[in-house]
Amino acid sequence: MDDLSSRNYVVIDNFFRDELYADMKAFFLQKLPDFTEAGIGSNRENQIKRTVRGDFTHWLDRKRDEQLSTFWDLVDETLYMFNRYCYLSLSGYEFHLAHYPPGSHYARHLDQFENRNNRMISVVIYFNEDWKKGDGGELEIVNADNSLLLVEPHAARCVMFKSAEVPHAVLPATKSRFSLTGWLLYQPASLGQFFG
Repeated sequence: MDDLSSRNYVVIDNFFRDELYADMKAFFLQKLPDFTEAGIGSNRENQIKRTVRGDFTHWLDRKRDEQLSTFWDLVDETLYMFNRYCYLSLSGYEFHLAHYPPGSHYARHLDQFENRNNRMISVVIYFNEDWKKGDGGELEIVNADNSLLLVEPHAARCVMFKSAEVPHAVLPATKSRFSLTGWLLYQPASLGQFFG
């Protein structure tokens, strides 16, 4: 919480225990055929722009995806911690799985829509075993002084950052890159994808 408050982001290794990681990765691979090409913009303004992003996503739904109960419990605990220690009044969340095929990227952006500003904290968790230097796919974070931090997408690594304050990008990778991406939300909860 202190790192997030002072630097606007935090990187946490081994965020998932081994059993939860294995369950989430198995679920990810099972759902991979159902992924759809991701667009930019919120619901009605959503459009495909491959020059901006090239990933494929699958949105999670707590009611439908009951087998992820341990993950949903962890989300609840995370919301509680933020509300208790950071006084953010978070009220919900939205998550999707993301697959970046080799060579795809996501250009620099903020995790906030023009007509919707309720994303408070962005959460990214990676599912890439044996990721090596040269594989690419780093999360590029722009610091407040405009310096860059490159975060390699290693398995079970979690990155959290302030959605409206941290410009970031996904750099091209030489092989498939898997992640779970989500946002902890403030009211109003009725806008956009909401599963809380």
